[in-house]
Amino acid sequence: MRRKYVFICVSLLISLFIYLFYRTERTVVNEIVIRMISYETYTSLKAHIVKLLPLNDIVIYSLPEGLWVFCITLTSKPYYIRLNNWRIDCVFVPLVHCFGLEIFQLFHLTNGRFDFMDIGISTIFWLIGNYAFGDKSDKQNILASLNSKTMVCIATYCIVYLSHVIK
Repeated sequence: MRRKYVFICVSLLISLFIYLFYRTERTVVNEIVIRMISYETYTSLKAHIVKLLPLNDIVIYSLPEGLWVFCITLTSKPYYIRLNNWRIDCVFVPLVHCFGLEIFQLFHLTNGRFDFMDIGISTIFWLIGNYAFGDKSDKQNILASLNSKTMVCIATYCIVYLSHVIK
């Protein structure tokens, strides 16, 4: 169980690193960092890191979403949501989000660019997250009781807001 949370933390830190130094300065997380350390310090640090560690476009633009899907898949596996007579297994929510986001981007309903690579990488990471750690416990209704595990699950969903691009 502890190993799962190590994978989650490392994945989120890798995504954060990529967003901070390789993506646009207009993301929420970058705006926060710029306000904390100054724009000049941020751009200098970013230029130094990009020169020191060049990354290809797949790593920059598709890997962070894949890692995030991996994290929310791991944290969502033990839960379901009850809506009237429907029981929705939360392990499928990351896939719905990924495909939904790309469709919204395709029709220009949200910021970003439609990309089959994002769908492919996110699907691969969803498969890894879904099958990497055996979870034989009974699923719980995520809305029934809040505890530390449900809060971690909800927090991993909230983290995606940090990658939102501010216009």
